[in-house]
Order: sequence, then C-alpha cells, then structure tokens
Amino acid sequence: MSLEDLKPRIEEILSQENLDVNHRLTEVCDLLQTKVDTYDWVGFYFKNGDKRELILKAFAGEPTYHTTIPFGKGICGQVAESNQNFVVDDVSAQDNYIACSINVKSEIVIPLFVNGENIGQIDIDSNTKKAFSKEDEEFLTWVNTQVSKQLEV
Repeated sequence: MSLEDLKPRIEEILSQENLDVNHRLTEVCDLLQTKVDTYDWVGFYFKNGDKRELILKAFAGEPTYHTTIPFGKGICGQVAESNQNFVVDDVSAQDNYIACSINVKSEIVIPLFVNGENIGQIDIDSNTKKAFSKEDEEFLTWVNTQVSKQLEV
C-alpha cells in the first residue's frame, strides 16, 4: 500500500473522538507497521512534563525496554533537542544510537509540534538499511501534523 493511500485511513483513525488519544495513536502505529513493509517498529514518544526525557505512549512492533529516553540520548533524544527530522540510513554508523533490537538497520525520527513547541515525535525503525526516503520523511511530517491537530488546546 502506498503512503498516499494510507492518508485517508489515518485521518479516519485520528477523528475517532470516542477513543482516547493514546488509543488512536496506537491504531496509527499498527496501521503503519502492518501496511508499510519497511516500518518494522513504529512508536510515539512524548515529552514527560517538565522533565528532560521522553516517554513512550504508543507503539506497534516488538516491545522495547526503551520506554523512557533522556534528551540528547539516541536518535530520539537528539531530535528532542534539535527539533529537526533525523534520518539514519545505517544505525551502526551512529555513535549516539540506542539499540532497541539487533535487527534494526535504519531509523527515522520526526518531531511533533503543538502550538510551535516540540512535544514529542514519531520514531520508526526498519530492519532494512537505507529504508527511508524523502517521501517517507514528508509523509511522516504530514502524520505528525494530523496528530498535532488532535492535541492542540
């Protein structure tokens, strides 16, 4: 299934106001992880209040021990500080990488902004090197824009 084909389904999931936000985010993770061949693990991390750490709120794929990530640690922690997309073609070439699985070969992390503040991110691991293209980056930025609409106050 193409990334464009997933957009209406994501909008549908996120518009289900009868479900809490974490449930909707888990459904989005499940959809991406099952429908995109190279998305082997999909998760949403969010800033933990005033603490300089991220907490895993929703995911699909193998369970991870990395449910709390300090700012600056790993790819996710770096994105929490830089506010920039981070695409890693080969995780073995990264010095500041936190391995969630020995099978992961590449990773993409896109920050999630609400009212101009970086409050979290979508994190995707792939068991394929160089799994992520500019199209993935643009699509996941779009996903986060849709998610942010659900979280704006």
